[in-house]
Amino acid sequence: MNQETDIICVGQAVVDCITRGLEGGQIRPGSGKAESITLGIGGDAVNEAVALRRLGFSTAVLAGIGDDPAGKLLLQMLRDEEVETGLISVLPAPFATPVANIFVSEDGSRSSVSSGAARLEGYVPSQELFSGAKIVTLASLFRAPLDDPDSVLQLVIAASMAGAKIFADTKLPTFRETSLDEISGILSFVDCIFPNEKEAAYYTGETEHEAMADAFLARGVSRVVIKLGADGCYAKDENEGFYLPALPLDAIDTTGAGDHFVAGFIGGVMDGMSFRECCERGSMYAAQCVAHVGGSAWEE
Repeated sequence: MNQETDIICVGQAVVDCITRGLEGGQIRPGSGKAESITLGIGGDAVNEAVALRRLGFSTAVLAGIGDDPAGKLLLQMLRDEEVETGLISVLPAPFATPVANIFVSEDGSRSSVSSGAARLEGYVPSQELFSGAKIVTLASLFRAPLDDPDSVLQLVIAASMAGAKIFADTKLPTFRETSLDEISGILSFVDCIFPNEKEAAYYTGETEHEAMADAFLARGVSRVVIKLGADGCYAKDENEGFYLPALPLDAIDTTGAGDHFVAGFIGGVMDGMSFRECCERGSMYAAQCVAHVGGSAWEE
């Protein structure tokens, strides 16, 4: 890997098949029609790496994919984006590159279907690859391959020892349940964590945004940003807590919006911005993302 890489994004690398404007709003027996069907790359680590590369930072993806046509497509498209792919493990059968079916409604909201390939059963990201990185982002914490507390702890210790700041974007578990207490040893290494409202409620058991943030802060996280979708975000650290409204927009596709928020925030950190300014930049790039189809489709 190029030792000048600024940011390493760890997590899921996926090929997305996005169907927008499905006739009748749902799949029906027989054939159907849609406004568009788009094939592209996605997954939290990929979306963040592409967005940050387009913001001018050198990025790498640390992930596992299959030795198959979907994996070859993903690698080529990342190289076209000038994202470093040397940390991606191409795994032999029976591993397969995860492919997600995503259905986008007229208001931009989405639902998705994934297969057992997303389990990445047995794949553990290497903990010896963080040298030279300024930031390591755990782009899909609680989702494979970041759903094993012991291996994630080793990753964050290695990243911390390499001198990198650590950020974490959470996901609801799909195949393996993980509680907040199980990863309490990990959270003290995290500079900022970015759950959405449902994820924050699920992991903390709280219903108020401030109480959700406090639950993460009490476990050692330095800063918390709870993403609230169209309502913006709630952010808190030891000095302040504040709401930031979302920018007004007409959403086409919300796929990858949260990943772009994180990318914008991290870009702000790299540029020395304040906590609030980082959230403002995250909000701006999330808004840019939802104006396009696909989680890696936006360009400045």
